[in-house]
Amino acid sequence: MVLLFSKYSSFLVFLGIVISIAVVMILMPFWIRFLRKGSIGQQVRADGPQSHLVKQGTPTMGGVVMVLGVTVSALVVEAPIPETIVLLAATLLTAALGLIDDASKVIKERSLGLTPKAKLIGQFSIATVFCLVAVNTLGIAPTISIPFIATLDLGVLTTTIPLGAGGLAIPWLYLAFVDILLVGMCNAVNLTDGLDGLAAGTVMVVMIIMAVIAYRTDILTVSIFAAAVAGSCIGFLWFNAHTADIFMGDTGSLSLGMVLGCLAVLTKTEFLVLIIGGLFVAEALSVMIQVLYYRRTKKRIFLMAPLHHHFEKKGWGEMKVVVRFWIISGVLAALGFSIHFAQSLVGVL
Repeated sequence: MVLLFSKYSSFLVFLGIVISIAVVMILMPFWIRFLRKGSIGQQVRADGPQSHLVKQGTPTMGGVVMVLGVTVSALVVEAPIPETIVLLAATLLTAALGLIDDASKVIKERSLGLTPKAKLIGQFSIATVFCLVAVNTLGIAPTISIPFIATLDLGVLTTTIPLGAGGLAIPWLYLAFVDILLVGMCNAVNLTDGLDGLAAGTVMVVMIIMAVIAYRTDILTVSIFAAAVAGSCIGFLWFNAHTADIFMGDTGSLSLGMVLGCLAVLTKTEFLVLIIGGLFVAEALSVMIQVLYYRRTKKRIFLMAPLHHHFEKKGWGEMKVVVRFWIISGVLAALGFSIHFAQSLVGVL
């Protein structure tokens, strides 16, 4: 595949989307039948909207096939290089964490799986290893670029541990920032996954933009990987559109959030991803604000958190919420890309 189309880099990116879509579309029906046969279904929150009770028992863990689609596409379209391996490792490890969480929910027959502490330990461990590998092996600078304002050097506080030829550099400030970013995105996408097609559709939009950014900055492998993730979301949407035949589960949502954070680090858009993935940030903030405000006042700002449930409680139909959130996600992603593009133009001029 590489030898045949190596001269056509843009085609390789589109090929990453197509192969991922094909893998998910072909394998998902078999996976759904397997899950139904084993009575492996979603456990719905007892305090959630009453309209969601009909979703009880819907097959979950669709993220398994999504991750498989991304893996096949990333390995087939272009010969694996360190960036591919690191991205795949972060994806698979986070998916495994989510799979354990999903399996725990099914076994215990309740909507809560692993304890929050256990999930956070796993997520922070994956994020920390990714950051150290990115800095020491992939040559990622421990800096954060705030477009048109400044580039912050978070490598000023670095410890180098003698290890191998060059030692292991630990940029403490950058490591802390990346850990918070990756774990935050991980859980933000997970919180967004509450309505049929919501997480898959919004992640698809964001990943297309990340693929374009990576392509414009000549990081083809990263662009292909982001495109493969977008493709897996497109294929999954066929089965996850309202009324959903399957949910992605934490296997999918946690790994998608982790991938988004990892892509931001590799494309040096750690700040811009907060705009590009602004919808996920808003969903996470709505939960944090709700919890903090309730603890202080015993009152609620939102009718229900995360934010998409607030609008359901206000009377919006599920599909109205989903489509409007897709639109908002698209606008924010386009805004983030426009800022990135404008900054690159200024750099050229």
